[in-house]
Formats: sequence, C-alpha cells, structure tokens
Amino acid sequence: MLRSPPQDTSTSFTWDPQYSQKPEMFREQHEVTNLGYLQDPGPVRSTVVQVQADTVVPDHIVWSLFNTLFFNYCCLGFVAFAYSVKSRDRKMVGDVIGAQSHASTAKCLNIVALVLGILLTIGLIVFMAFMFPLYIHALQQGMPNGRGS
Repeated sequence: MLRSPPQDTSTSFTWDPQYSQKPEMFREQHEVTNLGYLQDPGPVRSTVVQVQADTVVPDHIVWSLFNTLFFNYCCLGFVAFAYSVKSRDRKMVGDVIGAQSHASTAKCLNIVALVLGILLTIGLIVFMAFMFPLYIHALQQGMPNGRGS
C-alpha cells in the first residue's frame, strides 16, 4: 500500500510487497496524476500522411554540359543542354510527362553528339597521323640544304 509521507514535504513512497509494481511506477503514476493528465486517455488518434513517390526523371544536364564543352559539333551539345534545362524546368513545375519528353530528346541529342564527337575526333587523329609524315616529307624535299629558298 501507499503510505503518506512522514513529516517533510518531499514525495517519498514505500513499496508494499503485496503489489507487484515497482516504486518507480508508482512515482510515474503519481506525477501523471498531479500534472492533471487522465489515467486512461481513450483511443489514440494518429494521422497518416501519404506521400506520392516522385517519378524520377533524369534531365541529363551534366552530360549535356559535357557535350556542350567538349563535343559541340553542329551545336548538338548546346541544343541537348537547352532541352535538359527545359526538362528540369518541367520537373520543377510538376509536369512529369513534359519533363520526360524533353529528357528523352536531350538524351537522343547527347548520344548523337557524343558518337559524332568521338568519331570526328578519332578521324582527325587518324588523318593527322597519315598526313603528318607526308607533310614532313614535302618540307624536306622543298628545302634541300635545310634553309628556306
């Protein structure tokens, strides 16, 4: 049983062995009662917020920027960058279908710009590799004594 405190005003409880609860539990119940909370608050209400899973639409803006800076043949990299920015804008507004459309166009332009850029770069290297010896040979024949004419 719960006994009243001796003479001081501090709250002290003693534990009666016939109860199975521990003194800490009595202290918590006493504090809750003193604070004015109900012992049985009734049904617990909960709020469930459902968040829509955003459809991830890649805008390929980094790829487009790379193509704009390094493989901008026929301005395809710049046009891909413009479509990537349009895709990002559509995504921010919430137009998922428009964002997907612009992202798809940017992806195709990036692929074409990358393939064309790689092929033209390799072609330029091969052309220089074959033409450089011919150029050196022509220079040597044009200057017989190593001096200009």
